[in-house]
Amino acid sequence: MKNFFYFFSTILFTLNFYAQEQVVFYFDNNKSELNKVEQAKLVKWIAENKTSKILSITGSTDEVGSNGYNDTLSQKRVSFIFNQIKDKVKIREDFKSISLGEKGAKSKNKAENRKAIIHFLLEKDLAKENEILGIKPKVETPAVLIPIEEVDMHFPIDATLEEKVALSKPGTLIVLPEIQFYKNSFGIMPSSKKSIDELIYIMDKNPNLRIEIQGHICCVTKDHNNLSLERAKQIRRVLMVNSIRQDRVVVKGFGVSKPKFSIPEANEEQAAANRRVEIMILQK
Repeated sequence: MKNFFYFFSTILFTLNFYAQEQVVFYFDNNKSELNKVEQAKLVKWIAENKTSKILSITGSTDEVGSNGYNDTLSQKRVSFIFNQIKDKVKIREDFKSISLGEKGAKSKNKAENRKAIIHFLLEKDLAKENEILGIKPKVETPAVLIPIEEVDMHFPIDATLEEKVALSKPGTLIVLPEIQFYKNSFGIMPSSKKSIDELIYIMDKNPNLRIEIQGHICCVTKDHNNLSLERAKQIRRVLMVNSIRQDRVVVKGFGVSKPKFSIPEANEEQAAANRRVEIMILQK
């Protein structure tokens, strides 16, 4: 059991999570064990909360006695409650035992300050536990990926996007030539639908797949309006509308910094090769 000691103001902030429940048990003066009435209340609570999860227990005392004595007494009260509930009600791995001592004495009625509070979640709220507690998913910093050009993967001739993704490894670049935009715009042309639908299908079928959508433009010396990035963002918006989580799709705009052919291009074929959308496989 981990013990954390905070100033009372910090405790109030930490424990003020919406949808978090609490139950209070009161102790007699100078006692670290519950009397019969409060003990029966605790037994009843345990029986009714087999499927709940305990987050923390906070103990406090009245202002009678020295600071050291009160800190020890409040911790004993927390320990008593903990020993009663352990192995009977689920407890978070990062469970906190919080001893406030007399810093928790906020009531003018001394009896109301001699207490221990169990902070917990009901079963119905466990599915959104981290959201309620304000815990954001840990995003691991990916290792730097070395881009692998599609031509270097030697995909089978006429391989579908799904087949290419299946054969790829992190870092692989795959060109999506059928995704096209209206001139000087990030509006996606209707002819792109088939390719985008295929990408949505692949993302949906492979929930661990993370990609980077890379936008490139042609025919100019500088991407003045960040058009390449806006086009990549637009594709991500379409994926999100189709229930693909945003954290699975990174976007980047490279402007004209990575052309397949020198600018100005010699013909439309070269311009089309430069004006492209690619995806990089980040994770499978």
